[in-house]
Amino acid sequence: MDVKTTFFNNELDEKVYMEQLEGFVLPGNEHKIYKLIKSLYGLKQTPKQWHEKFDYVILEYGFKRNSDDKCIYSKFTNDFGVIICLYVDDMLIISINMNDVNDTKKYLTSV
Repeated sequence: MDVKTTFFNNELDEKVYMEQLEGFVLPGNEHKIYKLIKSLYGLKQTPKQWHEKFDYVILEYGFKRNSDDKCIYSKFTNDFGVIICLYVDDMLIISINMNDVNDTKKYLTSV
Protein backbone atom coordinates (compact mmCIF):
# COMPACT_ATOMS: atom_id res chain seq x y z
CA MET A 1 0.00 0.00 0.00
CA ASP A 2 1.56 3.28 -1.10
CA VAL A 3 0.97 6.22 1.22
CA LYS A 4 2.52 9.13 -0.68
CA THR A 5 -0.64 11.25 -0.48
CA THR A 6 -0.73 10.92 3.30
CA PHE A 7 2.96 11.74 3.34
CA PHE A 8 2.23 14.95 1.39
CA ASN A 9 -0.80 16.04 3.42
CA ASN A 10 0.56 15.66 6.91
CA GLU A 11 0.25 18.68 9.19
CA LEU A 12 3.44 20.24 10.56
CA ASP A 13 3.91 20.55 14.33
CA GLU A 14 6.56 23.24 14.03
CA LYS A 15 7.00 26.40 11.99
CA VAL A 16 8.86 25.82 8.73
CA TYR A 17 9.71 28.58 6.27
CA MET A 18 11.20 28.37 2.79
CA GLU A 19 12.42 30.74 0.12
CA GLN A 20 10.34 31.29 -2.98
CA LEU A 21 11.15 28.87 -5.78
CA GLU A 22 12.84 30.15 -8.90
CA GLY A 23 10.18 30.90 -11.50
CA PHE A 24 7.48 31.44 -8.85
CA VAL A 25 8.67 34.80 -7.50
CA LEU A 26 6.11 37.56 -7.95
CA PRO A 27 7.50 40.93 -9.04
CA GLY A 28 7.56 43.28 -6.08
CA ASN A 29 7.49 40.35 -3.59
CA GLU A 30 11.06 39.08 -4.05
CA HIS A 31 11.84 39.54 -0.34
CA LYS A 32 8.96 37.35 0.89
CA ILE A 33 9.21 33.73 2.08
CA TYR A 34 6.68 30.89 2.41
CA LYS A 35 5.38 29.54 5.69
CA LEU A 36 4.54 25.87 5.16
CA ILE A 37 1.30 24.53 6.58
CA LYS A 38 1.59 20.98 5.19
CA SER A 39 4.60 18.74 4.75
CA LEU A 40 6.55 18.62 1.53
CA TYR A 41 8.04 15.43 0.18
CA GLY A 42 11.75 15.65 0.92
CA LEU A 43 11.36 17.92 3.95
CA LYS A 44 13.44 16.54 6.84
CA GLN A 45 10.51 16.72 9.28
CA THR A 46 8.06 14.84 7.01
CA PRO A 47 9.01 11.20 7.76
CA LYS A 48 9.15 11.77 11.53
CA GLN A 49 5.81 13.56 11.67
CA TRP A 50 4.14 11.05 9.39
CA HIS A 51 5.42 8.13 11.47
CA GLU A 52 4.19 9.76 14.69
CA LYS A 53 0.72 10.20 13.18
CA PHE A 54 0.66 6.65 11.80
CA ASP A 55 1.85 5.28 15.14
CA TYR A 56 -0.99 7.02 16.99
CA VAL A 57 -3.65 5.91 14.47
CA ILE A 58 -2.59 2.26 14.27
CA LEU A 59 -2.16 1.86 18.03
CA GLU A 60 -5.69 3.24 18.50
CA TYR A 61 -6.90 0.42 16.21
CA GLY A 62 -5.45 -2.18 18.59
CA PHE A 63 -2.11 -2.92 16.93
CA LYS A 64 1.04 -3.41 18.99
CA ARG A 65 4.42 -1.94 18.03
CA ASN A 66 7.32 -4.36 17.75
CA SER A 67 9.83 -3.71 20.54
CA ASP A 68 12.85 -4.44 18.31
CA ASP A 69 11.75 -2.56 15.18
CA LYS A 70 9.44 0.45 15.60
CA CYS A 71 8.28 0.18 11.96
CA ILE A 72 6.60 -3.20 12.46
CA TYR A 73 3.13 -3.50 13.96
CA SER A 74 0.95 -6.53 14.62
CA LYS A 75 -2.54 -7.35 15.78
CA PHE A 76 -3.63 -10.88 16.61
CA THR A 77 -6.91 -12.06 18.07
CA ASN A 78 -8.80 -15.36 17.76
CA ASP A 79 -10.27 -14.28 14.41
CA PHE A 80 -7.86 -11.58 13.17
CA GLY A 81 -4.17 -11.56 12.37
CA VAL A 82 -2.22 -8.82 10.56
CA ILE A 83 1.38 -7.62 10.44
CA ILE A 84 2.24 -4.18 9.02
CA CYS A 85 5.75 -3.22 7.92
CA LEU A 86 6.53 0.43 7.13
CA TYR A 87 9.32 1.69 4.94
CA VAL A 88 9.36 5.47 4.36
CA ASP A 89 6.16 5.98 2.29
CA ASP A 90 5.42 2.31 1.55
CA MET A 91 3.54 -0.19 3.66
CA LEU A 92 3.38 -3.97 3.52
CA ILE A 93 0.27 -5.53 5.07
CA ILE A 94 0.61 -9.26 5.72
CA SER A 95 -2.03 -11.79 6.74
CA ILE A 96 -3.19 -15.29 5.85
CA ASN A 97 -6.71 -13.89 5.55
CA MET A 98 -7.39 -11.36 2.78
CA ASN A 99 -10.43 -10.03 4.69
CA ASP A 100 -8.12 -8.95 7.53
CA VAL A 101 -5.89 -7.10 5.03
CA ASN A 102 -8.93 -5.40 3.48
CA ASP A 103 -10.32 -4.43 6.90
CA THR A 104 -6.98 -2.89 7.84
CA LYS A 105 -6.73 -0.98 4.55
CA LYS A 106 -10.32 0.21 4.94
CA TYR A 107 -9.57 1.50 8.45
CA LEU A 108 -6.38 3.25 7.34
CA THR A 109 -8.12 5.01 4.45
CA SER A 110 -10.94 6.17 6.75
CA VAL A 111 -8.74 8.12 9.18
